[in-house]
Amino acid sequence: IKSNKGLIEDVAQGDTTCEAQYPTVCDDPDNPTYDTCSQGLISCDKKSGNCPAFFQAGASRSDDEVSGGVCFFIALIILVVCLIGLVTVLQKMLLGMSTRILYKATNINGYLAILVGVGITILVQSSSITTSTLTPLVGMGVLRLEQMLPLTLGANIGTTVTALLASMVSGKIVSLQVALAHLFFNITGIVIFYPIPFLRRIPLNGARALGKATRVWRGFPLVYILVMFVLIPLILFGISSLFTQNSLGFTILGALLVGIIVFGLAYYMFWWKCRGGATKCNDCFERRQAKQVVMRTLADDMDYMKAKIDALSVHTGLPDDDDADIEDGEQEALLAKKVQTDMQETAIPSPSAPVYSYASSGEPQSEDEMTA
Repeated sequence: IKSNKGLIEDVAQGDTTCEAQYPTVCDDPDNPTYDTCSQGLISCDKKSGNCPAFFQAGASRSDDEVSGGVCFFIALIILVVCLIGLVTVLQKMLLGMSTRILYKATNINGYLAILVGVGITILVQSSSITTSTLTPLVGMGVLRLEQMLPLTLGANIGTTVTALLASMVSGKIVSLQVALAHLFFNITGIVIFYPIPFLRRIPLNGARALGKATRVWRGFPLVYILVMFVLIPLILFGISSLFTQNSLGFTILGALLVGIIVFGLAYYMFWWKCRGGATKCNDCFERRQAKQVVMRTLADDMDYMKAKIDALSVHTGLPDDDDADIEDGEQEALLAKKVQTDMQETAIPSPSAPVYSYASSGEPQSEDEMTA
């Protein structure tokens, strides 16, 4: 796929709309080229004239959006596979002496680490590659969290060099302004947060808290990503859109929702700090993780218990289940026969036992006394 950057720029400046570019028309639908086709969100290569695989002659806007979504999904899969492979390779490589060497090599001054991060990112032209490579090292204990922070800050500065180079090539003042704004935005954030130790501890403590929560419950990162990068942006976007409808009713509704959110956040902070919310959340995460561990290891535990019971039966000479059932049936029959015999003996008096009767006075008399 190849995005039509010119269309994106024109739409952003208000010169045209996406709907005006559709449907795409080609002089030869079977052989689409850059010169013979109108282009929407997906463009053809201007130099070679070839169109990418997802380009369709006569495509609508929805067709191009579906194609972009498919490419985005494939890119995510490739990214995850590459990160898993990267972590696996690093775990195999960083063993023994290499771990200690890398740990000492990265033990440098923080400001020098920022410059190192800038240099690495300029070389690879991507801050994502830098951070994705260094993050597993922190997880394996090879790189300290205090050293990872300046390297990440340097990577954020280094990634702006790509935009600066592109703006210089384009020769447009607007593109250069955007690139410089990107650069100074990152520099300003570093100047505010990094030099002051108190402010520097905020992201470090936040990272440690997230790491502890992940250790307690493995599903926490997924929940965190969905809440912070999907749910909260959607809520804020929805509320902001209410204030742009030029309607008094939507404006009042937006103000009401803002008040509810502020009150909810204040109550959440009170519950978290004063009502033991942190402890309750930690207990909830531990219970969920324990349930997952039990469900995952239940089959192995049952097999282990069966093996131990079988070994105990062999050691003690206990009968098998079938033999035990037969012996239980025989014991029940013998017990029932004994009970019946005991009842019969109790009902029939013994011949040698004396027979008593009661006189008019109420005193018992034997058979000889009665005969006399």
